[in-house]
Amino acid sequence: MGYAQLVIGPAGSGKSTYCSSLYEHCVTSRRRIDIVNLDPAAEKFDYPVAMDIRELISLDDAMEELNLGPNGGLVYCMEHLEDNLDDWLEEELQHYLDDDYLVFDCPGQIELFTHIPFLKNFVAHLQRRNFTVCAVYLLDSQFVTDVTKYISGCMACLSAMVQLELPHVNILSKMDLVPNKKEVEEYLNPEARVLVSELNRNMAPKFAKLNKALAEVVQ
Repeated sequence: MGYAQLVIGPAGSGKSTYCSSLYEHCVTSRRRIDIVNLDPAAEKFDYPVAMDIRELISLDDAMEELNLGPNGGLVYCMEHLEDNLDDWLEEELQHYLDDDYLVFDCPGQIELFTHIPFLKNFVAHLQRRNFTVCAVYLLDSQFVTDVTKYISGCMACLSAMVQLELPHVNILSKMDLVPNKKEVEEYLNPEARVLVSELNRNMAPKFAKLNKALAEVVQ
């Protein structure tokens, strides 16, 4: 049985930095992990790449050959990877033992882990290979310094959690860039009534029922 982390989250949330820090920690503690790049648009890494989707397809090639934009090209790359799970990925996984730990550094386009089924099918393939998989969702801590951004971030996390159906850990990243840590701490364990009160102060009265429903979902 192998182990795998899917590192997901919006673009710029610090996924690659997290993977790099995790790799450095494991080296220091004399534990082995292998990091896999699933971003066909990636250019440089601060960690050694064990597997790289760009060996199969790159975003630049997809955009040039198919005349696609960045988002359409990325979706095409993911679909191409999905079509090659039994070939390219299976061949790459043969180099790893049953107790190896793989960390998948995923692209940041949010639709890939909210409603497009690629990652869910990717997870199912790993599970068929007896991998135990968990999801790590990174969210920029600067997004949770006010209630509307906090609700938005929670809904995005929840959408990924429901779509992937995996053990799921949410991580607030870039805490060193938050000038007032207390602003973030207020949202770590919020009460629904407090969220409703803050939302109602920021939004028009016609949204009161929606605000109450959203706060109850977060609760």
